[in-house]
Amino acid sequence: MSIQQHRASLVLEDGSVYPGTSFGAGQSTAGEVVFNTGMVGYPETLTDPSYKGQILVATYPLIGNYGIPPRREQTELIHSFEADRIQVQGLIVADYSEHYHHWDAAQSLGEWFAAQGIPALSGIDTRSLTQKLRVKGTMLGKIIYDHADVTFYDPNRDNLVAQVSIDQPRQYGEAGPRVVVIDCGCKANIIHSLVRRGVSVLRVPWDYDFLGETFDGLLISNGPGDPKMYDQTAELVRRTIARDIPVFGICLGHQLLARAIGADTYKLKYGHRSQNQPVREVDTHRCLVTSQNHGFAVDHATLPGDWQPWFVNLNDETSEGIRHRSGRFRSVQFHPEANPGPVDAAYLFDEFVAQVKA
Repeated sequence: MSIQQHRASLVLEDGSVYPGTSFGAGQSTAGEVVFNTGMVGYPETLTDPSYKGQILVATYPLIGNYGIPPRREQTELIHSFEADRIQVQGLIVADYSEHYHHWDAAQSLGEWFAAQGIPALSGIDTRSLTQKLRVKGTMLGKIIYDHADVTFYDPNRDNLVAQVSIDQPRQYGEAGPRVVVIDCGCKANIIHSLVRRGVSVLRVPWDYDFLGETFDGLLISNGPGDPKMYDQTAELVRRTIARDIPVFGICLGHQLLARAIGADTYKLKYGHRSQNQPVREVDTHRCLVTSQNHGFAVDHATLPGDWQPWFVNLNDETSEGIRHRSGRFRSVQFHPEANPGPVDAAYLFDEFVAQVKA
């Protein structure tokens, strides 16, 4: 099925205009414009709740060539995606491949976007656009379809986590020790990664008081927005640490763990969004290639005395992980559950589950 294409434009807050061709939903939208340098995995990337409120620029020039897989459920979770719907506000690509080919494809990227009411543009000079975002930093922008203008929108002023978190606790798996997962926009593969390792999971809303539950470990998930807006969640993490229960944070969860112990966070110029970010373990100098999606970072200089940097980014030396000297409380800025990859950091789930089982 071919999607009827119309002219549309991306407009940035500095007045820059990038004319293109619409291949998604026929409507305008606004959000924070960010870029991702990944080459594959766009179904997983576009359904990552950490992208809530953002217009995503794909730097890889060819997007859509292998289509979109069918929706499948597995252990009450979506299988081929990270959430049950597209999370980005809009998508910007250089060259959209309308004619896709893959043994597991069920529809085109354009059909998927149109069905879910999300606009997408092709024919944009994404190299020039990315260079601008690297120099000036992330910017507000809007996709204007058929001259239907909208106002600029800054998603970081909203409680985005409340928009992507579940509204009631959910249980996955029955056997093994129990891990509470605070859903701040939890990717499906985090749950898969835990259940496959022999633990049961209680997934709770971002503001749910789980301290009355029986559990053996706590995982704080990824999610969108400014971590300074979620001190309610950070307080629950602080009280869990006081009980000496193992804690593991991922992405936004890394930032919330830092805030729970009194450290500070700040906004990055343009963030890290890719599947090829190199990080170095501070003690061993071991290097991992990681998947990342975040626009805020932890300030290592503000860590309390019994906490230490765990990983740093090899490109800009920003925080990629912290840990308590006891080893029971740890977090990483990158995604060890990376889907479609890389899987360099998957062993961190093994270490966390071993602590929980101990």
